[in-house]
Amino acid sequence: MHPPLPTPYQDLAERVFTVADADGFNALALELFRLHAAHNPVYRGFLKGLGTKVEAVEQVAEIPCLPIGLFRNHRVLLDGLEPVLTFTSSGTTGAVISSHHVPWPSLYERSFLHSFEAEYGPVTEWRILALLPAYLERSGSSLVYMAEQLIARSGDPLSGTYLYQYDRLASVLKQSEAEGKKTLLLGVTFALLDLAEQHPMALRHTTIMETGGMKGRRPELVRDELHAILKRSFGVLAIHSEYGMTELLSQAWSTGEGMYRCPPWMRVLVRDPNDPFERLGTGRTGGVDVIDLANIASCPFIATQDLGRVAADGSFEVLGRFDFSDLRGCNLLVVE
Repeated sequence: MHPPLPTPYQDLAERVFTVADADGFNALALELFRLHAAHNPVYRGFLKGLGTKVEAVEQVAEIPCLPIGLFRNHRVLLDGLEPVLTFTSSGTTGAVISSHHVPWPSLYERSFLHSFEAEYGPVTEWRILALLPAYLERSGSSLVYMAEQLIARSGDPLSGTYLYQYDRLASVLKQSEAEGKKTLLLGVTFALLDLAEQHPMALRHTTIMETGGMKGRRPELVRDELHAILKRSFGVLAIHSEYGMTELLSQAWSTGEGMYRCPPWMRVLVRDPNDPFERLGTGRTGGVDVIDLANIASCPFIATQDLGRVAADGSFEVLGRFDFSDLRGCNLLVVE
């Protein structure tokens, strides 16, 4: 059992997961901004370096986002809290990895379960097959933690994780198809391509969700090319995706075409690549900033190294990464 949230934070969590509209999101984001400005040493130091006048910030678009690279060499956490879990990024050999210190794992579980079920329905209706080599071969992966929790909550005896057991996985997929069982195949990109080459088959009852990542095993592909290969090999109409990273406790989900939708407590903004404090409007390409209100304990305001753009309805797409940024995380696809 994980420790419960202390009462003040429990109240905050209830408000995070019951945000219903833009006004509620904005009010809570500003409240969390002031909390972290006062009690998060790393974020407070960041604001001091910028010369930010906290009392003058009145709009969400004015909130400075913490550069994600600071998670590599700083303990980003509110004063007085201690982690129960620490999620770490995959990184490259010899690279300094990011660490996300999580005092309340139940908050992460609530976040991904609520957002998954809002998009895909009750997890108990699914058979979940996680093809996650590379992630399963190390400790500290938030993606593996989420997958294992969803697998356990599905209650299906054939749900499970797979390393390189492509023959066994193909057998389970064929059984699922014969049963007409709704199945989610969650896979790292290079492993899905391996499976497609070794066991192409028509999947009518299976949703394929790629999490990105070649991990140096294959040449990088543009998203459209990757999805075309998988759709052709498995006879599906769309390839789904998950957008998440070590430093976030929330995910956005794509049901096709690379367009992601955020849960109500998460929002993506775009910054000017030449001026990180200038916001860009819909349809314009820039750096992806994420406001994740579920990051109550670490930092809800993250400036990522992704390039993307936001559509008028609030959905977003990821178009690549800034030069010299770390090759890591979920969704390292090269896209046009």
